[in-house]
Amino acid sequence: MQTYDLAAEGLRGLNEALQAQTAQTNETAWEVVNPRGSHAIAVGLDAPIEVQVKGSTGYYCAGMNQQATVHVTGSVGPGVAENMMSGTVVVEGDASQYAGATGHGGLLVIKGNASSRCGISMKGIDIVVHGNVGHMSAFMGQAGHLVVCGDAGDALGDSIYEAKLFVRGSVKSLGADCIEKEMRPEHLEKLADLLERAGSDAKPEEFRRYGSARQLYNFDIDNAY
Repeated sequence: MQTYDLAAEGLRGLNEALQAQTAQTNETAWEVVNPRGSHAIAVGLDAPIEVQVKGSTGYYCAGMNQQATVHVTGSVGPGVAENMMSGTVVVEGDASQYAGATGHGGLLVIKGNASSRCGISMKGIDIVVHGNVGHMSAFMGQAGHLVVCGDAGDALGDSIYEAKLFVRGSVKSLGADCIEKEMRPEHLEKLADLLERAGSDAKPEEFRRYGSARQLYNFDIDNAY
C-alpha cells in the first residue's frame, strides 16, 4: 500500500500521483493520512485503484471519479463525488450539500446523513444514504437511483425527470411534479441489489418509491428505460 501524508507532501502531489495511475498499474492501494478537511482530494481519477482517506475532507472529494474506489473514514464537505462517472465512493460519516451532484454513473454510499440537494441533477449515478437527506434532494434528477434509509426533507424530487427515488422513512414534502409511485417487482429487485452493495440491512419492502408525474416536460414513453 502506498501511504501519502497530505499534511507533509501537499494536495497537488497527491492528485498528480493518483491521476497518473492507469489500468495496468501495480500501485492499486493508496492510503491518505492527515487530510485535515482539505478540498478536492482524489479528484479526476481514472484507474481501478482503491484510495483510503483517513479522516474528514472538504468540498469536492472524489469529484469526476472514474473506475476508482474512494473510501473516506470521516465526513465530507459539499459536492462529494460531483460529476462521478463510474466506480464507488463510500463515506463513513456525514455529507454536506449536493452530494453526488450531476453524477452520471457509479455508486455513492453515505453511511451517515446527507444535507440539502443530495443527488441534484443526477444523470445515472446510484446514491444510497443510510441516514437522512435534506431539502431539495434529487432536484431535477434525470436518471439513476436515490435510496434514503432514513427521512427526506422538503421538496423531494422537485422538477424530477426519470430518476427513481426510494425512501424508507418519512418525506416532509414532495417537490413539483414528484409523486409516490407503485413499487413493482423489478423495483424491489433493484433496491435489494443497491442495499446489499451499500452494506445496508434495510429491507426493500420497507421503502416507498417516488418519481415524476411527467407533467413538467415533454414525455414520450418510447424514450423511457
